[in-house]
Amino acid sequence: MTPERPAVLFVCSKNGGKSQLAAALMRDLAGDTITVYSAGTKPADSLNPQAVESLTELGINTAGEYPKPVTEEVLDVVDTVIVLGTEAKLDPPAGKRFETWETDEPSTRGIEGAERMRLVRDDIKTRVETLHNQLLNH
Repeated sequence: MTPERPAVLFVCSKNGGKSQLAAALMRDLAGDTITVYSAGTKPADSLNPQAVESLTELGINTAGEYPKPVTEEVLDVVDTVIVLGTEAKLDPPAGKRFETWETDEPSTRGIEGAERMRLVRDDIKTRVETLHNQLLNH
């Protein structure tokens, strides 16, 4: 019998930037050892082009990804829910691991554009690596 594969949902408000970054970084790191979802509390129309570019710099492809809403179906199948940033408001689902990551926000320091997105990406990447280890070594 194989152990059940952990499943994680990354949530931000628009599901165009931070949650997509986290999901893509986790998929890249975990391969098929962890099931990864991303969603937004108020999904945007498209992915943030700077987020996509920052992933492309690492050789990570986001083709086929698009902003999706948080659904009960997804909440039912995941073990862990991670909310990125403080904009998205989500009640902690019963019986699930639930964390809010107050991610780095370089714009508060006057850093914008591609440099801002790289700093956000790298902050999220460090957190994803820690979560990856926790999920696989629980």
